[in-house]
Amino acid sequence: MDEQDEGAKVGLWVVLGIITLLLFGLIGGLVIRTMNAKHAAKPAAVAATPAAAPAAAAVAEADVLVDVPLAGVVVGRVFFALDKSELQPEASAALAPAVKALADAPGKKLVIAGFHDPSGDPAHNAELAKQRAKAVRAALTAQGCDPARVQLRKPEQTALGGPAEEARRVEVRLVD
Repeated sequence: MDEQDEGAKVGLWVVLGIITLLLFGLIGGLVIRTMNAKHAAKPAAVAATPAAAPAAAAVAEADVLVDVPLAGVVVGRVFFALDKSELQPEASAALAPAVKALADAPGKKLVIAGFHDPSGDPAHNAELAKQRAKAVRAALTAQGCDPARVQLRKPEQTALGGPAEEARRVEVRLVD
């Protein structure tokens, strides 16, 4: 009988030892991950100069996609070539009303929405629509729009059956 009790005690200690090792492993892994994250962020912060910090923040903020309903007045519409994100030569003229509308409404913002159709690879189409919207944003800021008042909206999928060019458009809307 004593041998069985001794075996149960050994088994219990082995199980407790394994649980302890697993806990130490998990805690150690979390500590290492946290230290690596801090270490990776630290050189970027040290390398950034005071003048570069606002620019880096503006770039990071500029790529944020807002998830708001399509609302507001369409003040600009730009069309793109098939599978391209480069602006066409007539884009500046198409965006001029958006620049004027933003200048005339100091309390409002522009929301830029890229569109794509459901055919093909959805991830590629969404990324292409995002790149097109970013190209429009760059053109608007180059024409004098305040980047803080220009937002990118998540890409929008169009329905099949409409004109093909409608799936390759970016709309600029003036919103509150």
